[in-house]
Amino acid sequence: MSTRQPKPYTPEQERRGDRFIKFASKANIGLYRRSGGLLGAKLPGGAPVCLLTTTGRKSGQPRTMPLIFLRDGDDIVIVASKGGYSGHPQWYFNLVAHPEVTVEIGRERRTMTTRIANATERCELWPRLVAMYADYEQYQQRTTREIPVIICSPVT
Repeated sequence: MSTRQPKPYTPEQERRGDRFIKFASKANIGLYRRSGGLLGAKLPGGAPVCLLTTTGRKSGQPRTMPLIFLRDGDDIVIVASKGGYSGHPQWYFNLVAHPEVTVEIGRERRTMTTRIANATERCELWPRLVAMYADYEQYQQRTTREIPVIICSPVT
């Protein structure tokens, strides 16, 4: 069996993909919130989904995205993969500018503060993230950027 390196996306594929991601995310957020997390809270493979709300770095407006997450004690770990696109997702730049976010899991909403995992933390978390959602490994192979792992910790 051949294990070929996935090719990077073309700019046109990324433009089309961005439109799809926006449409699918809006639908997922609506279902998630209307159902209290009963719908849209798991991917078909079983990976759990939360809603992350950041503050727009330019607009100052709330921006919400559905994201796969991993629980690590009291922390929530998310990945800025954007499917292996060449650039980071916009929500990543928002949380770098404004680290305080809201994380919704089911009907529970928590204010959290974010930070980018350091190299040691990323090395420890990455295999757990890939075990939970195997596509992360392909996403990392598809892009030349290091996909950021973000740790969300409760505000104390």
